[in-house]
Amino acid sequence: MLKTESTIDLGKLTKKLRREVWRAITDFKMLENGDKIMVCLSGGKDSYTMLDVMMHYQQTSDIDFEIIAVNMDQKQPGFPEEVLPNYLSKLGVPYQIVSQDTYSVVKDKTPEGKSTCSLCSRMRRGKLYATAAELGCNKLALGHHRDDIIETFLLNVFFGGKLEAMPPKYRTDDEQFVVIRPLAYCKEEDIEVFAEEMQYPIIPCNLCGSQPNLQRQNMKKMLKDWEQIYPDRSAVIFNALKNASPSHLLDPKLFDFTAI
Repeated sequence: MLKTESTIDLGKLTKKLRREVWRAITDFKMLENGDKIMVCLSGGKDSYTMLDVMMHYQQTSDIDFEIIAVNMDQKQPGFPEEVLPNYLSKLGVPYQIVSQDTYSVVKDKTPEGKSTCSLCSRMRRGKLYATAAELGCNKLALGHHRDDIIETFLLNVFFGGKLEAMPPKYRTDDEQFVVIRPLAYCKEEDIEVFAEEMQYPIIPCNLCGSQPNLQRQNMKKMLKDWEQIYPDRSAVIFNALKNASPSHLLDPKLFDFTAI
């Protein structure tokens, strides 16, 4: 089959993603003068897109901040170690590759059939925080997007029994760093198209991303099927996360029902 020429308006899509990132940056005051931000780069479509937009606003906004891209080599079998250094060198962005064999530990400690995501995430986060301290960064940028936030919210409702999602910005427990999610308002489908048009050298995850029947994947499918029947349901759910009414929930820690 002959490959047809792309009909995507890359310029229009680029402006859309940049606009949504800037809205998140301003809504949650993600950037300030003097920030040194560690942009966590996994080699996936989301982190490549995040780095692209962050570099754009480093050059065009009136906020004076530094960026350093950091990738964590988790020693997964077949991991192409040369891809990110080559890409980042050509891009001209400061970067650092850190190594830690979390792959072997996670595979050894996780029972057969159980998700590796939780342990992998904790170990990766600890190493990234230590690296941020070594580099003198005060903020870390993660590539989670709007769909990640919605899926996390529903997973917590259905399986965790709590109303909790991914915050666009938070301070770490030790108060040493602020973590930001600049893609919080961006749709995954837009990021997918953008990454394909930009021809990013995607590095697939063969740990968490390769596991079958993950609840997150099931949630993603459920939302996709729901969207086909009721378009824009994801947008409605996302808006609900920005319009909470504590007095109409049941948590006495959020609202003093006894004072009524």
